[in-house]
Amino acid sequence: MPIRRLSPETVNRIAAGEVVERPASAIKELVENAIDAGGSNIEIQADGGGLSRILIADDGKGIPRAELPLAVERHATSKLEPDDAGDVDLLRIHTLGFRGEALPSIGSVARLSITTRSRDETEAWTITVEGGETRPLAPAPFPGPHGARVEVRDLFYATPARLKFMKSERAEAMAISEEIKRQAMAHEAIAFTLSLDGKITLRLPAEHPGDEGRLRRLSALLGRDFEANALLIDQERDGVRLSGYAGLPTYSRGNAAHQYLFVNGRPVKDRLLQGALRGAYADFLARDRHPAAVLFLDIDPLYVDVNVHPAKAEVRFRDPALVRGLIVGALRHALHAAGHRASTTVAADALSSFQPHTGVTQSGEWRVASGEGWSGWTGWDAPASQTAQVLPGLNERSARVEPGWTGPGYGELATRHPPLATASQPLATPQDPLDYPLGAARGQLHANYIVAQTRDGLVIVDQHAAHERLVYERMKAQMAEGSVTRQALLTPEVVDLDPAEAERVAAKADELAEMGLIVEAFGAGAVLVRETPALLGDTDVQGLIRDIADDLAEHGMALSLKERLAAICGTMACHGSVRSGRVLSAPEMNALLRQMEATPHSGQCNHGRPTYVELKLHDLEKLFGRR
Repeated sequence: MPIRRLSPETVNRIAAGEVVERPASAIKELVENAIDAGGSNIEIQADGGGLSRILIADDGKGIPRAELPLAVERHATSKLEPDDAGDVDLLRIHTLGFRGEALPSIGSVARLSITTRSRDETEAWTITVEGGETRPLAPAPFPGPHGARVEVRDLFYATPARLKFMKSERAEAMAISEEIKRQAMAHEAIAFTLSLDGKITLRLPAEHPGDEGRLRRLSALLGRDFEANALLIDQERDGVRLSGYAGLPTYSRGNAAHQYLFVNGRPVKDRLLQGALRGAYADFLARDRHPAAVLFLDIDPLYVDVNVHPAKAEVRFRDPALVRGLIVGALRHALHAAGHRASTTVAADALSSFQPHTGVTQSGEWRVASGEGWSGWTGWDAPASQTAQVLPGLNERSARVEPGWTGPGYGELATRHPPLATASQPLATPQDPLDYPLGAARGQLHANYIVAQTRDGLVIVDQHAAHERLVYERMKAQMAEGSVTRQALLTPEVVDLDPAEAERVAAKADELAEMGLIVEAFGAGAVLVRETPALLGDTDVQGLIRDIADDLAEHGMALSLKERLAAICGTMACHGSVRSGRVLSAPEMNALLRQMEATPHSGQCNHGRPTYVELKLHDLEKLFGRR
């Protein structure tokens, strides 16, 4: 076939296929235009999942009448400034939309109408594009306020085959709502209103720019639980700033849906950023748990390429190691500063599971728990109307600890596993034990759960999970003090890989050596393994190297080795910890509480589960109807 020029209509429809994947994609482009235009109040309407009708209205600067016909032409934009020679630097992108493809692409597959008035004009004008055909300019019936109203009807009517690939109206509406949430997160100073099929589903007032306003916006979108369990992130390195909020490990999720990443105010889904987020929480979450986070990366446009994807959903960094190191370091710093803090949802979940019931048995025996067994009155037939309401679990047999109670000595915990206090974080010594953050131990339930009293409530600690975390943190500290112990293979093992994979693994030899794995290039498409971390024991070298190669291809780092080392440390910590079912003395229990207070990350076990539940006094009063 001879080479032919495609018609403008075909070119526009091809561009529409790249830029306008679904109604949410069209709305994303139009909302970004409204933000770039300086709109402080943006209204979005969508009917029929956005396929029937879309309306985006803003109070921005508007489009002058003379420029309105250009706005619907391909590659015409006001967001790129050419130099004296007429050239444009595509690496200096300071706006969200800059390609000049959104409006003509939408107009080529739908019925597009733009009504706008610029701030310098008194009249409003309308231009219409239907299936790629542009109609002449026409004056609007009413001048209206300055800004723009962009209306899209019958999306994809000119390309009906695309309609077969659309999901249900409900699914498309949910995608639109999610897109507006992302835009609203990135621009807390802008008010957003979203209406779906005539019903307002989202109304967000403008917030004051800054951390407090951003957190209020995130709370409105993600819920108050996120606000209560979010850690402030604000770190800068070599001109790159990371800000936002990240959830506590115990506030994790079963998928990555609660992870929102932004680069220079642009929502992105970037593998490097997602991998860095995963790596930062690797010590605190199991592989099937995902942290909740909203992170904003501000970087000089010269050091990030946003022009690598038609929908601008992916970016490329000039120095990815710097960006990844900043994310991992900032998140770990925030998690370390959180200390033994656990999420507030732990207590809420515990309270919701309580069910009041009578403490009188069918035989009429009123039972009272004591240190040795059941005691109290028997044969007392209390009237049903006078029976007390008690909490399940608290009326069962407990191992109540008295000050002089004998048992395993305090020294085993206090000496063999001393608190991990540092000079910068000395252990506080309040005069009253109730003033400790985790209070004073009052007893042990089922030889596994420590019950402690605080000044304003009570704390229940899982002794095995808590001590496992303490031992694990100590092992990590010891590993950080020196190199990881290595074991030499009796016979060096050759691992065959794809040439590109082998090159990536060999390039990371120094980084792998820090973790106890000694590798070197072995011709094209192979690496030679000489030593492995001693913690791994008799490991599958072939599988380990292939997992590392996959991690390097996907995330740019060797997560598998770090996760295997973490898993081994966790297993060793589990075997070296206070076991469930072991009866502890009062000094031992208090020693464990003090160690938790002095040890970072002790609020969750190695798999992200909480190590303790705290119930405030007002929570207990609610359970008993006192509030």
